[in-house]
Amino acid sequence: MLPIIAIVLILVGLIALWFGRRYQVEAGLPPGRVVYADTGRWRALKKPLFSSAYRLVGKPDYLVQRGQQMIPVEVKSSTAPSHGPHRSHLLQLAAYCLLVQENYSRRPKYGIVKYADRMFEVDFSASLESTLLNVLDAMRDDLAAGRSSRSHTEPGRCVRCAVRAACNERLV
Repeated sequence: MLPIIAIVLILVGLIALWFGRRYQVEAGLPPGRVVYADTGRWRALKKPLFSSAYRLVGKPDYLVQRGQQMIPVEVKSSTAPSHGPHRSHLLQLAAYCLLVQENYSRRPKYGIVKYADRMFEVDFSASLESTLLNVLDAMRDDLAAGRSSRSHTEPGRCVRCAVRAACNERLV
């Protein structure tokens, strides 16, 4: 009787692993262990990633650990643009790569932008990092000079905004 119970438990475990990997593939995640998720599908995220050096905070949709490599994954519900990821999505992914480097002391080689119909592996190159840092500096300069303003008229976006509490132009 004991060997039958052991076999049944092993089979249940293998089936659970198979379903878990199947879900991971359907979500567009690379092979590896999901160590961070901000989609509500896997587990709640306790706090965002933070870098005091870059004055940057963010929550990637997923972080997948593959060996020593940490891979940030940003999931978009829209279809992929024909020319490749939008610039804003590239910069968002670069910010997550920078945050991973700061929080895990490992520089990601790449990150992934996953659209509904396609995904892109994006190298976290020195050029992309430099572009991100220049954009962050320009944004901070605009804020300091009072040249920033809300860029939308959608209350739904405003409600989900990470900086809504500090925004003096919030819609709701």
